[in-house]
Amino acid sequence: MLVILVAAVFGYALGSIPFGLVLCRLAGLGDIRSIGSGNIGATNVLRTGRKGLALATFLGDALKGTVAILVSRYFAGEGAAMAAAVGAFLGHVFPVWLGFKGGKGVATYIGCLLGLFWPAAFAFGAVWLAMAFTFRISSLSALVASVVVPLGLFLGGWASGTMTLVLAALAVLVWYRHKENIARLLAGTEPKIGKKKDAA
Repeated sequence: MLVILVAAVFGYALGSIPFGLVLCRLAGLGDIRSIGSGNIGATNVLRTGRKGLALATFLGDALKGTVAILVSRYFAGEGAAMAAAVGAFLGHVFPVWLGFKGGKGVATYIGCLLGLFWPAAFAFGAVWLAMAFTFRISSLSALVASVVVPLGLFLGGWASGTMTLVLAALAVLVWYRHKENIARLLAGTEPKIGKKKDAA
């Protein structure tokens, strides 16, 4: 039990690193929370016009989840890896350093998929692209992918019941963090990809 707790705390520590905030400050762009939606994630960083910086933010937010999982698995096994995944995701979404106001979790969710079962990360990307191509709404694409992937893993027998529960719980948090996007989707006012007000 102690090992699981340590893995979760380790994951949280890595997950709480606010790459969007740090990278924007290092680039001389100030506090990303004062731009666009105020979110620290890659989508909001993209509003600065710095595509490379947005990509670096996405990779940082994703890989902190992956690294937490791989390190925990190496030293303590699969249970610790899943605990680290939960910790990393919670750290990103609710970082103590930023008053528990973090990102929406999509990049870190993908990073957790990559660490827990790497084909799932590619499946997420495939679903996201299919939805984005069809509807051109980033948030909708992420929301659908976050449900389809763990469900598909479970039905296909590729994930254990525990892993499915972990991924489903993280998906619920992804949906919670997108509650404003969901409200706009229901109202038909969610901006489409390519428009400046895209708030995914």
